Amino acid sequence: MTFKKILIVGAGFSGAVIARELANADHTVTVIDSRDHVAGNCHTYRDDKTDIMVHKYGPHIFHTDNERVWQYITRFGEMMPYINRVKAVSGGQVYSLPINLHTINQFFGKTFTPSAAQSFIEEQADTSIDQPKTFEEQALRFVGKDLYQAFFKDYTIKQWGTEPSNLPASILKRLPVRFSYDDNYFNHKYQGMPKFGYSQIIANILEHPLITLHLNSSFIKSMQTDYDHVIWSGPLDAYFDHSLGRLGYRTLDFKPFYGKGDMQGNAVINYCDNSEAFTRVTEHKHFSPWESHKKSICYTEYSRNCNAEDIPYYPIRLVDDKALLERYVDLAHKSNGVTFVGRLGTYRYLDMDVTIKEALETADALAEAFVSQQIPKVFYQHVI
Repeated sequence: MTFKKILIVGAGFSGAVIARELANADHTVTVIDSRDHVAGNCHTYRDDKTDIMVHKYGPHIFHTDNERVWQYITRFGEMMPYINRVKAVSGGQVYSLPINLHTINQFFGKTFTPSAAQSFIEEQADTSIDQPKTFEEQALRFVGKDLYQAFFKDYTIKQWGTEPSNLPASILKRLPVRFSYDDNYFNHKYQGMPKFGYSQIIANILEHPLITLHLNSSFIKSMQTDYDHVIWSGPLDAYFDHSLGRLGYRTLDFKPFYGKGDMQGNAVINYCDNSEAFTRVTEHKHFSPWESHKKSICYTEYSRNCNAEDIPYYPIRLVDDKALLERYVDLAHKSNGVTFVGRLGTYRYLDMDVTIKEALETADALAEAFVSQQIPKVFYQHVI
């Protein structure tokens, strides 16, 4: 077997996991990233003023049911127990999210039992909608007009920059409605936060004698001639120099502010109506409840369309974007010597655990292809 020289563009979870697995198979790997740190948008660091572990690009809570993924991440960093309990401000009141029995009783001024609440919500639902196709139809079908307008409509417009009727139903399907007092935002077997941050985990994954890391280093197409294969975790359209046009992304702006003690009493508070332009406020000391800090730092979070100079966070995937995506996917399938991975490389909204799962599967497929001397064509078919 001839061992390969691999170039990986991007030092986030996708790039780091694939780099480690290929290095474990004795391939030589170079990882480059245009930023001055590893971990991509999961980057964490200690704030100088407060010593709090800050999620620079917004909070990331790890949650998964995948045993392999959980075992993998805990190999490289200690995961501490953490339950994400989100609060929501709507109409001048504070509620619990996701919508649960307490939210329903508080909002409607009732004392429903679980079965009574379920029956009540079914009465609120628009049963004329048989197969919801849009975000709005999904909400109206399953929670009714009142809860939709209080918690989803304005928030969604702020988050996505478009009417909920323009968004696919799949976005809302990720959010549960519970007829119990369980306010755990996620419903996965494994949930936690890294004790020393995500950046340390990524650094540990990349710690291997066959891996070389270069930060502040941008990809240039001529680099490909020096390597047997390229793994691309940047934006799919950027690899092709936006030759067909730019895919749509949303980006986030964060305005930090400091204080003493406990400033908002919770890690995440969503602002669901349009009385505020921002979507949420996060207090980062609460993401590390095992630590104690006298001072505090909060982020006020705003969402907007991503410009050329901005950091892309998540794909919009509206009708026009999907049509353009199909053309880029066609280019990707015709491109030799490159594999596209991750949220940006496959233009999908991926949670961290899915990112790691797919990175492990991609590394397995690449290693097998290298052994068989075949040209790797690893690209997730379900991108569209």
